Amino acid sequence: MPFRIIPVTPFQQNCSLLWCEHTRDAALIDPGGDVAHLLSIVAEEQVNLTKLILTHGHLDHVGGTAELGKRLSLPIEGPHPGDQYWIDQLPIQAAMFGFGAAESFTPTRWLKQGDVVEVGQLRLEVRHCPGHTPGHVILFEPSEKLAFVGDVLFAGSIGRTDFPGGNHAQLLDSIRNQLWSLGDDTRFVPGHGPMSTIGQERATNPFVADRRFG
Repeated sequence: MPFRIIPVTPFQQNCSLLWCEHTRDAALIDPGGDVAHLLSIVAEEQVNLTKLILTHGHLDHVGGTAELGKRLSLPIEGPHPGDQYWIDQLPIQAAMFGFGAAESFTPTRWLKQGDVVEVGQLRLEVRHCPGHTPGHVILFEPSEKLAFVGDVLFAGSIGRTDFPGGNHAQLLDSIRNQLWSLGDDTRFVPGHGPMSTIGQERATNPFVADRRFG
């Protein structure tokens, strides 16, 4: 499954463009901003952008969603409805952090545990992983052993839980119950920073390392 990581916004959030090799249908995961740049990458890869997918409602992950959705008449899938209040506050978030204008929106489809998101012939499994936000979801493509995990887990760290709706114990449960079960050889794209593997984080991540690992 081809994909491309595109850091956007002053927070260098990892927006991901992924596409189906057979149909050339594509999706942007977490289009947080820099819309013109994102569209230039879509054109460069010569793919057909068919939808926007969101892991959670924080500004740096969804700030460009309303603009892209309106401009290209794209459906928006995700996050879980637990993050509606974050999406409703996008204009306030944008003003607080000095971003350009960001509109609130209502997703075309909310996502929940066990759902599947289709991009061409690709099928991304949805897992609900609250803790960083109440409505955070991750997306997993099992044949490629590849996950897009937003701000749940990073290389060497985990998501913040000091924002409204954050819950540290819940985040740790999400990581151990939903991410570890993806398999140690699963690669993941975090919301910020470099890729890693589930096995690497189980072995070395100081916040969630499994001392029984190995």
